[in-house]
Amino acid sequence: MLSHPTDPRLVLVEQRDLDGESPPQLVRDNLEPLRQVLAWARDYLCQPHPELGRTGPVCPFARPSMRKELFWMAVWRGSEMTQPQVAEVVRLYRAWFMTMEPLDPRLAQYKSINILFPDLPQSHWKTLVEATQEELKAEYVPHGIMIGEFHPGPPEKESLWNPSFRPLKSPLPLLSIRHMVPTDFAFLKGRPDFMRSYLALHGHRIPGPMLAEVRTVAARFGIPMPADAGSVRAQVEAVIADAPLVPGN
Repeated sequence: MLSHPTDPRLVLVEQRDLDGESPPQLVRDNLEPLRQVLAWARDYLCQPHPELGRTGPVCPFARPSMRKELFWMAVWRGSEMTQPQVAEVVRLYRAWFMTMEPLDPRLAQYKSINILFPDLPQSHWKTLVEATQEELKAEYVPHGIMIGEFHPGPPEKESLWNPSFRPLKSPLPLLSIRHMVPTDFAFLKGRPDFMRSYLALHGHRIPGPMLAEVRTVAARFGIPMPADAGSVRAQVEAVIADAPLVPGN
């Protein structure tokens, strides 16, 4: 279990804390929601799904994150939270996320903080979880951070590969923080400000199969492409840097 160096409210639970025979007190106090989300990550995110519309696991990002022990969970209790309060909790964890080891981009891209809000009533999932994701995405994308929203509803966002499938279903409400990776273009191409941030951060290492569409979208928004986009060096860097991602974020 990880504790914030200066803010005692911020604690992160690791997988090993749940797998051990004598978990810390905080884990024992929140054992049910933590076990639910860990089981969901292992049995849903890391597995194929017949409705996904492609082969492979629902979230190719989850398995390497968990294997590298960089998949962390936090539990924030309270049933009467407001949207600004939820957003502030996520901001606090995001600030910690940015300073946590590993900082080397080759490993940091696998970091993930998953903030569980087990007490939020169903009537507030959309106004608190989805609204917070929408607000903070615009705030975080310029800094290379992605935020994903999940709840039992599930959110209405459809799969990239099957419009009738809603992949963001989870056993309880949560918001997930991770670094942007080159393949996040699919989730950023709808807004010119997101595209500018994406190209500034990853435009020099766009994966080859995406390059033509990236050029098309950039041209539509009047955004210049990096001079070395599509070069041999850029493609080598893209292969090295590429990491799968959670669909729909």
